[in-house]
Amino acid sequence: MTVLVTGIGKGIGQALAQKFLAEGHDVVGTYFQSVPDFSHDKLTCIPLDLSDGASVVSAVHEIEKLGIKFDVLINNAGALFDEEETKVVIDKLRKTLEVNLIGTINFTEQILESVSSNAHIINISSRAGSHEMHLQEKSHEPFQYPAYRISKSALNMYTVFLSHQLAPRKITVSSVHPGWVRTDMGGEEADITPEEAASDIYKFALTRPESGQFWHNGKRLPW
Repeated sequence: MTVLVTGIGKGIGQALAQKFLAEGHDVVGTYFQSVPDFSHDKLTCIPLDLSDGASVVSAVHEIEKLGIKFDVLINNAGALFDEEETKVVIDKLRKTLEVNLIGTINFTEQILESVSSNAHIINISSRAGSHEMHLQEKSHEPFQYPAYRISKSALNMYTVFLSHQLAPRKITVSSVHPGWVRTDMGGEEADITPEEAASDIYKFALTRPESGQFWHNGKRLPW
């Protein structure tokens, strides 16, 4: 199986790349500023800045030159710029959307011809983007990181849209909440390691669940 993972320079993306490699799969991984500090004869690394349209075009061109069809695409790369905010800061919202939404969509749309029929596309989302789960909490505390939440909610809609677009090719499209993970973004107090999150996502990537849905550990989450 051949896999494309964005953001393998650290965190969940790095753990995902290493998990797929350990299981014998071929991996093409993109990285932003953190050049992967590991290598493998089945690993190809390509730089990608999702906020830069020219970088997206360049990365897609380099991937297409490999002549590979991908069985799994995991849109893992993302950013959190407003961790301490409880109000929308427009500049931070714009930066967040450029990476988590616009850049991810731009990259995905351009790489679709390199995705095999019957493949599985996974967008790494977050329960922070779930409308229903926040309403169920009934908390009067202000939401933190609203730009990040908005970006993941919008990414979930892209999952639904893409699932309809790719249905004729029998491509499954899923949003996945990886859990609260001990990364630069999740912090040291988080529940699980990147390796634990990657193991769960790896197993899920090999399945063919109902397309256009939101998942965590194989269980459906509400939008």
